[in-house]
Amino acid sequence: MKKLKGCLYSTFESNTKLPDLGPDLIMSEILPRLSAKCVGREKKVCKEWLSCISSKEFVMMHCRHMCKGSRQKILSIGQESCFISSTGVDLVDEKTMITLPFHVRPSDVWILSSLNRLLCVCLRNTFEMLIWNPLIRSCINISYSKSYGFFKIYSDVAGLYIDSSNDYRVLHVKRGRFTVDVMAYSRRTNNWKRIPFLQKRHYHTNVLACW
Repeated sequence: MKKLKGCLYSTFESNTKLPDLGPDLIMSEILPRLSAKCVGREKKVCKEWLSCISSKEFVMMHCRHMCKGSRQKILSIGQESCFISSTGVDLVDEKTMITLPFHVRPSDVWILSSLNRLLCVCLRNTFEMLIWNPLIRSCINISYSKSYGFFKIYSDVAGLYIDSSNDYRVLHVKRGRFTVDVMAYSRRTNNWKRIPFLQKRHYHTNVLACW
């Protein structure tokens, strides 16, 4: 990684020039293997890199590389049981049954988003949202009064992300009749914050538009 950074940012001070690596090699073999955070930074190198990284082909290559390795896990949720298994070929039949840290049946757990082995889930009976790490049996209920952290399956959307300070956050978009509320939960501060969103009315409609 240090050698790559030297090639990218110190080309005028090093004997190794960027063209020596070959643009095809960088785009197809090096960039797709970087973490998502590093890839986001590389968008600022030049317009050519921004165009390549933003393409569907690059996104597919990056996803394939991120899914490789024996450390990847599969969570299988059935009607009455929950298992964790490895993605490794030799370990595909090895399953570990886990106990849910919340008092619902496995079939009543909706997975809304995942990131770095964390899951944002919703409980079907109460519509509460939680952050859950199945590997270490850790769970945080992020629901509060005034509807913060309560999920409506047919109108809401939620996703996990990491901000610039390495804080894990949950983005929750709630759509009502002619209203859209966007809120972000911080795992570090354990608080929700409302985020200003576009106020144009055509973003608030429940009717799908076609062009």
